[in-house]
Amino acid sequence: MSHSAKRNLKGNICKALVYGSAILTVAILVGILGYIFVRGLPHISWQLLSTKPSIIRNTVGILPNILNTLYMIVLTLLIALPLGVGAAIYLTEYATSKRFIAIVEFTTETLAGIPSIIYGLVGMLVFVQVLGLGVSLLSGSLTLVIMILPTIIRTTQESLKTVPAGYREGALGLGATKWYMIRTIILPSCLSGIITGCILAVGRIVGESAALLFTAGSATVIASNIIDAYSRGGGTLSVALYIYASERGEFEVAFAIAAILLILVFLINMATRFAQKSLNGKEQVK
Repeated sequence: MSHSAKRNLKGNICKALVYGSAILTVAILVGILGYIFVRGLPHISWQLLSTKPSIIRNTVGILPNILNTLYMIVLTLLIALPLGVGAAIYLTEYATSKRFIAIVEFTTETLAGIPSIIYGLVGMLVFVQVLGLGVSLLSGSLTLVIMILPTIIRTTQESLKTVPAGYREGALGLGATKWYMIRTIILPSCLSGIITGCILAVGRIVGESAALLFTAGSATVIASNIIDAYSRGGGTLSVALYIYASERGEFEVAFAIAAILLILVFLINMATRFAQKSLNGKEQVK
């Protein structure tokens, strides 16, 4: 066999392995999603979505868990996004010490790999006990802020690094201030990376249960207003999924909650992508 034939054979084998890996990955993903939807969708009802659980009435409802999940997402992102994006901008555009940047990057990567149960213990010690916030959605949100900050910082930072240096030099050469250059040129150019970090953060918020059991609890009470909601404990959908599956053994409800979680994450991702396209359209018009 000639050298070119051997090279073609190796290339075809590598291509077959790549395609096979991709097909296997997609098949596993479709299989998992299909199994969850097949087991969960038949058990989703309006009563399940619009009521709270009651032992007296012998009913199962997850409305408090849905509301608590949305409260947790909103507050956590409102705190974490400005902090994470701001830290990434400082590290990429303003910081001059390479050693300091390397230390911060190493620290954020280390924090991203810490198990969530550790964050839960730290959140319970700091926010629940030391700061006196008690077991509440506020304590849970602050704990999640610490958890997702490394993800937002690193994804935003890597996205900022992909913006060509010519954009910066051209803007500064035309007399723009550094902040004006960052706000009007750099950030719009790396918006997709920021959106990706936001989506990853939402996925971790929605899927987290261990840390929230220590800090937010598992109550199923519907608060009268937003302030009251953040000042008291409450279980999210992932916490409810854990309780129904492991403690109560009601797997039909657990699979229904799992399907609702997937649908919720899908809707949030679609809304985020739509917002990204809208922002890109406005920038192009300008």
